[in-house]
Amino acid sequence: MDMPAPSIIDILRHIAREEPLQGTVREFRGLTREHLGQLIEEAAQRLAGAPPAAAPPLVSPPEKAESPRAEPAAASEPHPRLRVYSDGAARGNPGPAGAGAVLMDPTGNVVARLGRFLGTQTNNSAEYMGLLLGLKHAQSLGAREVDVYADSELLIRQLGGRYQVKSATLKPLYEEARKLLKGFTKVKLHHVPRAQNAEADEMSNRAIDERM
Repeated sequence: MDMPAPSIIDILRHIAREEPLQGTVREFRGLTREHLGQLIEEAAQRLAGAPPAAAPPLVSPPEKAESPRAEPAAASEPHPRLRVYSDGAARGNPGPAGAGAVLMDPTGNVVARLGRFLGTQTNNSAEYMGLLLGLKHAQSLGAREVDVYADSELLIRQLGGRYQVKSATLKPLYEEARKLLKGFTKVKLHHVPRAQNAEADEMSNRAIDERM
């Protein structure tokens, strides 16, 4: 049986919830991802004939640097097993850096998108911080099992015991990651190509651009 074609309203609401829309946010100064999503949702409501919800202010108040910005989906539901896609970006290495993570359930539905601006960091430090960001959020959602996906071969092999951690800067981040991983009953580490980690990469770059 053929599935019915999605309506323009369904498409707009999917874009508002799921798409990062980084290019549009970059193009219009002062526009945040949250406000853009609200504008698209408002357009969908107008098409559906429903009264639009009040849009948030164009420029959101600044958040503390240590608090990651999250875009959760159905975060109130229990998530005993999660996929954690993590990444980090540093422009200059060291330079302005961001950590990013995307959490999905086993069927591939996005549970949360996370980003945090890190100030000046190296790329390897940002990679670890992206993982820490994702693991802590998975823990907060009650996950007992995690599948970790990252495009950093160094990070995955260090956590898997194949590479030693010689950097004094990375050592505490490595130890914190290992401690978090031990808190789950089952862990699988996966090194994936960058193309398969695009959503986490998008969040790490958004964290820099938007100073999340």
